[in-house]
Amino acid sequence: MQEAIFRTLRRSLVDQESIALATVVAGPGVGCQLLVWPGGQTLGDLGSPRLNQRASLYAEQLIPAQQSARKAFDSDRATVDVFFEVVAPPLKLIVVGAVHVAEHLIRLARELDFETVVVDPRAAFLSQERFAGASLRIGAWPQEAFRQVGIDESTFVAVLSHDPKIDLPAIESALRSPARYIGVLGSKKSHKKRLSKLKDMGFSELDLERLHAPIGLDLGGRRAVEIALAIVAQMVAVHHGRTGDPKDAR
Repeated sequence: MQEAIFRTLRRSLVDQESIALATVVAGPGVGCQLLVWPGGQTLGDLGSPRLNQRASLYAEQLIPAQQSARKAFDSDRATVDVFFEVVAPPLKLIVVGAVHVAEHLIRLARELDFETVVVDPRAAFLSQERFAGASLRIGAWPQEAFRQVGIDESTFVAVLSHDPKIDLPAIESALRSPARYIGVLGSKKSHKKRLSKLKDMGFSELDLERLHAPIGLDLGGRRAVEIALAIVAQMVAVHHGRTGDPKDAR
């Protein structure tokens, strides 16, 4: 079974699937392992069907947040400590809108090991000179570009074009995906109008709560590089399950 688990885990890494590996680290059954997929499918055994079920349910909560954790479970015999290691696809940032802020955002994200993609149907804006650091430049409408690169739980989407013809389709497609983060540039006034249109498309209040708008942490800066810094700071906070408010760290 151990060999089957590692073979399957290796395949999941190659296929860039999100998965959790649960390992008993203290108590009865030390070393027993269980692989858990987002939909609840499992492979392996932690020592009892009940423990497998409880561990699977806990792992399913961790996978979307991409957070590893250790948890103690009470069993009939003793307490069992299980470590959950969440394995997720590489971090990816899709920037919609080849604007000045995007140039800085791509550079900062690359320094944080994000795969970076810049999308704009106005292909003339996607010059190699401006976006030499981007992993991929796509001169297409957002829906087509998203289908091309794929969006998973490790994908961050920053919508920056400030053109409703580009932004709205991008937001719609991102909201229908499992994207980890969706940030949208624009004022509170323009965002209010945008929300109204999205509600007309059938999105619920819960759906719309996924949007970070105005995008970025409130750092007070107004220069393009400062806005990019605010965005990437918010992305890092979301990746680590934080809001960016110092009070939440206490």
